[in-house]
Amino acid sequence: MKNYLEKEEWCVVENGLHAEYNKISESISSLGNGRLGCRGNFEEKFNGPSLQGSYIAGIYYPDKTKVGWWKNGYPENFAKVLNSVNWVGIDIWVNEIDFELNPNQIIEFYAELNMREGILRRKTVAELPDGKKIEILSERFYSMKTKDRCFLKYSVKPLNFTGEITLAPYLDFDVKNQDSNYDESFWEHLAEGENDKMFFVQSKTKKTDFMVTAGMRNRFTLNDEEIENPSLVSNTAFVSAPLKIKVNEGERFSVEKYCSICSSFYYDKESLIEECKSQLEESLSNGYEKAKNSHIAVWQNIWNDCDINIQGDIAAQQAIRFNIFQLYQTYNGDDARLNIGPKGFTGEKYGGVTYWDTEAYCLPFYLATADQKVSKNLLRYRFNHLPKAIENAEKLGFNSGAALYPMVTMTGEECHNEWEITFEEIHRNAAIAHAIHNYTNYTGDKSYLAEYGLEVLIAIARFWRQRANWSAEKQKFVILGVTGPNEYENNVNNNWYTNYAACWCLQYCIDSLQLVKETFPDHYNKVIAKTNFETTHEPKRWKELMDGMYFPFDEKRQIFLQQDGFLDKSLMRAKDIPHEEYPIHQNWSWDRILRSCFIKQADVLQGLYFFEEHFDKETIERNFNFYEPLTVHESSLSPCIHSILACAIGNHEKAYELYMRTARLDLEDLNNDTKDGLHITSMAGTWMSLVQGFGGMRVRNDLLHFDPFIPENWASYSFKVKFRGSSIKVIVTQSEVSIINLSEQKIEIILKGESKTIYPQEVKSIA
Repeated sequence: MKNYLEKEEWCVVENGLHAEYNKISESISSLGNGRLGCRGNFEEKFNGPSLQGSYIAGIYYPDKTKVGWWKNGYPENFAKVLNSVNWVGIDIWVNEIDFELNPNQIIEFYAELNMREGILRRKTVAELPDGKKIEILSERFYSMKTKDRCFLKYSVKPLNFTGEITLAPYLDFDVKNQDSNYDESFWEHLAEGENDKMFFVQSKTKKTDFMVTAGMRNRFTLNDEEIENPSLVSNTAFVSAPLKIKVNEGERFSVEKYCSICSSFYYDKESLIEECKSQLEESLSNGYEKAKNSHIAVWQNIWNDCDINIQGDIAAQQAIRFNIFQLYQTYNGDDARLNIGPKGFTGEKYGGVTYWDTEAYCLPFYLATADQKVSKNLLRYRFNHLPKAIENAEKLGFNSGAALYPMVTMTGEECHNEWEITFEEIHRNAAIAHAIHNYTNYTGDKSYLAEYGLEVLIAIARFWRQRANWSAEKQKFVILGVTGPNEYENNVNNNWYTNYAACWCLQYCIDSLQLVKETFPDHYNKVIAKTNFETTHEPKRWKELMDGMYFPFDEKRQIFLQQDGFLDKSLMRAKDIPHEEYPIHQNWSWDRILRSCFIKQADVLQGLYFFEEHFDKETIERNFNFYEPLTVHESSLSPCIHSILACAIGNHEKAYELYMRTARLDLEDLNNDTKDGLHITSMAGTWMSLVQGFGGMRVRNDLLHFDPFIPENWASYSFKVKFRGSSIKVIVTQSEVSIINLSEQKIEIILKGESKTIYPQEVKSIA
């Protein structure tokens, strides 16, 4: 745990430079707008630990898979989001001396990530070796209004001298990914230069042939008086615009840096330079302040819909806003070709590709806080990749249209390179199916099933039927050689969650077939023909599998067993592991972890969360009380699920503990890995912990249900949700719960078991 960042409601503040934690700070102060993003790197050269990172959504490279022992079925490539052009850089010279931000020379430092505005600001006072002192102010943002544009305002003021200062804003496309398997550059340099006052660099990706052009225009001022722009200085994949002037003590030398980064993901390759130039001319004409105000206005609209207000707990308040802020910086749902990488625009780990995290954790957040088209686009992403999912299954020996969605992907093709994940963590298929159910159940939009969802469900159901086999010994169907959500167990037999989820998928597909047949017969007939579905034979075989599935169970404890043989392990509590050995994945051998009873994240409990309505409270409580003490929560996806279930069984103290763990995971570096980037997808789980956990929100029988509780140390909390064209606000205090209907139509809800009809702008409360 690291507590060097100050706790404020709307800001994350680093007061005083903590150079040893700089990579953590870079991750936390990352900025983005759904299309572009970068880590919070300094503009200047920095003498300390740093991971320079700038990323563009949709642009990737298929790095060759690197493994020690090749196995049939391995994907050839591991797709990676690429480190791209460094646009924030500014070189400084003071009296011809190249300035470097040296921690030993900093006498004042203040950095602020303003989440309300989406702006990163910094003030630095540094003393040079010869005693000269300078003050640096910087401010930057990625425009949420104009998605290809980014803006930076930077100034230097000599505090105790008069001298020559050079500011040289630059664009640098000579970049590499730190995680490149073979230490190669993924970019091929094309051009750099000047085009009608625009300085630009242009490169394309190797293999995938994406082209990116980054352009820059600058406005220099001395004490707010504009100075003539300098000429270009260039090198391979690098352009700079240095300007040297005499600056008197106390005067401020500033530059506004306007950048446009355009890719062939959105524009024709032939038009990239002209597109950049046009955008920059408009930005320069409008000016920095107008661009900033338009950007802030977008954030105001976002916060109006999705802010969560907590009174009485500043750490909890800051954390939930930080999580929401990073989610909306990463993904805003306007392009079905894009998805949500576990690190977003904050680092290279996991390659920036899509996992099952999106369906299991992010979809609920966007369902309740954004327009319905956003969550629909997340589902369309998987529908569009269905042919690849079928191809992935064929590579592993499946047939007849069975689909195995990839564990890791950019284009629908599997690109994960660990056999125990690639081949065995097949529960991801269930997350895709459950997301379709979640969307349909929440929105009431049954047409999605007919147009897209049913075809996906049939392919997934076919996979499960082929993946299970009959055990003559058990006289049951079994699913062998899998890895459940708990990745600290590999190649196990009969993972309870996987077996249960497989059966649920089959039943949901049968139910969906019937619904579409009755409600959308034309679509039904098209899907049946397209998939060559055998309307009698296939459902019959699915029912045989469901009826005969084996589920490991411990009669003595009355709990579901995580998998066959789990109780052969030596059972001990996670809290008894010596503190210095945490996290165990960084301190124990893999052999020791696999033989231990310790659980990385919710596994059985993941199933109890997904299918909560299938189990009574006592069953959930027994399983929670057995498995949670064995769980080390070393997956960022773990605490939120446990927190929600703790709420469901009334264990409020544990629910709050785990909520704070998920909410402040990155802000306090709880898993000792924030330096690699933030845990974007689990941030949606933080929202789930509060709204579904503390707020007790569920959708049952087409109605919103709320059964809230409030932690003892909170004075109140409130949140808003969208639901089927309505918008409501929930306010919970220590004495009552109030629901405000913000919509133009009445809405019916269930509040603490009581039915309530709330008319437009009306407030209903209950003690």
